[in-house]
Amino acid sequence: MTSSTSAPTPIRFAAIGLDHGHVLGQIAGLIKAGAEFVGMATDDWSSPVANQARERWPDVPGRPARELLDDESIAVITTAGIPDQRGPLAVEAMRQGKDVVVDKPGCVTLAQLDEIRTAVAETGRFWSVGFSERFGVRAVTRAGSLVRAGRIGQVVQTIGLGPHRHGSNRPDWFYSEQRYGGIIADIASHQIDQFLWFTGSTRAEVVASSVANYANPEQPGLQDFGDLLLRSDTAQGYIRCDWYTPDGLPTWGDGRLIILGTEGYLELRKYVDLAGREGGNHLFCVDGSETSYIDCSDVELTYYDDLLHDVRTREETSCPQEHTFETMRLALVAQEQAVRRGAAR
Repeated sequence: MTSSTSAPTPIRFAAIGLDHGHVLGQIAGLIKAGAEFVGMATDDWSSPVANQARERWPDVPGRPARELLDDESIAVITTAGIPDQRGPLAVEAMRQGKDVVVDKPGCVTLAQLDEIRTAVAETGRFWSVGFSERFGVRAVTRAGSLVRAGRIGQVVQTIGLGPHRHGSNRPDWFYSEQRYGGIIADIASHQIDQFLWFTGSTRAEVVASSVANYANPEQPGLQDFGDLLLRSDTAQGYIRCDWYTPDGLPTWGDGRLIILGTEGYLELRKYVDLAGREGGNHLFCVDGSETSYIDCSDVELTYYDDLLHDVRTREETSCPQEHTFETMRLALVAQEQAVRRGAAR
């Protein structure tokens, strides 16, 4: 006699807030992992991102946000709305019984973070910030495996660099710190996440931070440079982010990560190898026996699969909730305490 098991009912999700292009990756990741995309909502259907979403998923209806939040059949809300709207939306969604996947920054103030903490505690739902520079980069996943295996000994420092290209046709909210959160809260949250993850730190402190506007005085709301120093009980971290990527680079930014261990080090060129190998995900390892280049093309990315598993089981395999809280806390504290230079208001 044979038996068979039926596939689990697909998890239904909706996207509310189509203001940043990262939402397209969030939607695609959830669909690839097996979730069912059943609706989307935005305050601006004329935006480039909203138009791309409708072109890619023409069969998914646009629906009022309130209707999606009230729909009990929807288990997950994903959003890349304007950053200052993400925290309140996440709280409302969790109070409607839904788990939340949000683009970084997950919120823009410490008060919003406190409200999210309270909602998580009271509802039992989770709030996951999609740190795509870790969850979506194969070289970072592979580097994590090497670190966990002890390849470079104990990690004592990370240096994370997050350059970006400014470009043109940015929306008005991009130039208001109150709306986008500031360069550290926005971009550097990626590198803070990686510092905690690679060093195994559950808590850390901001030693120093600064933000500046050196190259865009006509837009004083823009912070085109930011940096910070972090310290935990076991490790130190330095982070720099900017909007200075020149047009001559064939991608939006030369993202780099150096992980220093007591017995070696790793260097990642995430998106480009200058005048070298094509493509991204370049990982170099120096240890006690060799200097090597590691091919990361076959590394599996599991964030969205793990996330749907967590929706079903209430586990924390995609990313521990306290890790996400601490990452955003550090980013917001560093932003709030930052010394301001140049034209930055």
